[in-house]
Amino acid sequence: MSKKIAGFLLLLLGAAVCYPIFFLFTGSLMGTGELQNHLGVALSLGEQPMSWSLLPLTPTLRHYVQLLLDSPEFFHMFWNSAALTAGILAGQLLAGVPAAWGFARYAFPFKKLLFTLYILLMMMPFQVTMLSSYLVLSEMQLTDTLPAVILPGAFSTFPVFIMYRFFCGIPQALMDAARIDGAGERDIFLHLGIPLGSSGIVSAVVLGFLESWNLIEQPLTFLKSKKLWPLSLYLPNISPERAGISFAASVVTLLPALMVFLCGQDYLEQGIVAAAVKE
Repeated sequence: MSKKIAGFLLLLLGAAVCYPIFFLFTGSLMGTGELQNHLGVALSLGEQPMSWSLLPLTPTLRHYVQLLLDSPEFFHMFWNSAALTAGILAGQLLAGVPAAWGFARYAFPFKKLLFTLYILLMMMPFQVTMLSSYLVLSEMQLTDTLPAVILPGAFSTFPVFIMYRFFCGIPQALMDAARIDGAGERDIFLHLGIPLGSSGIVSAVVLGFLESWNLIEQPLTFLKSKKLWPLSLYLPNISPERAGISFAASVVTLLPALMVFLCGQDYLEQGIVAAAVKE
């Protein structure tokens, strides 16, 4: 009986968590008039009290057609988001994987101090480092360019922390056996460390994608030109009269993150567990 109650509670919790997504999808299929009837007060377009229906009375794909065919600004920002995300993830892999491997497998002076600094930087919110980052980027004449957002994200410390836990789990005996067989440090890293730590790498990529795809504060701070803005800044600039397009844009924006999350869900769970385990 207790299992049935627990299952029912989990079902209710799952429904509550999934309802916002269902809300977005349903709203994207409603006509403009129906949306105004439901959300007129919230959109300052009427005085009727707010209401909502589980299914649209007259489903339509008009908002998706307008978004995908009549909104060039949407596609421009979409590719800006793709460029920012790809650049940040590439930088995190190129800089983070070797750094995590070095922290996990080698002993060097001040190792614990440096790793503690890594953790402290990971815990700092963007607001703390915003001014210093802006001054450095300004001196490098990178403000109002995509690298102004890519470079700080590429050297994020959180992916290093995630991959470090997985690299620490590789048995030392395997590395010693590889050295006895004549393998160099580079070969051990490429042919032993990366394959065995692939779960941590994929986990870091999934988390990095979810964070990079939804950046808001960094583009607002470092990018002045709207032509460089990512998709995450498109939604707040949609007028209330175009609420239907806002719903459709929210659904389209959510799909890439949702697909990446579903594909890397198992690795993501392993990364969360590894990050929670103490040495």
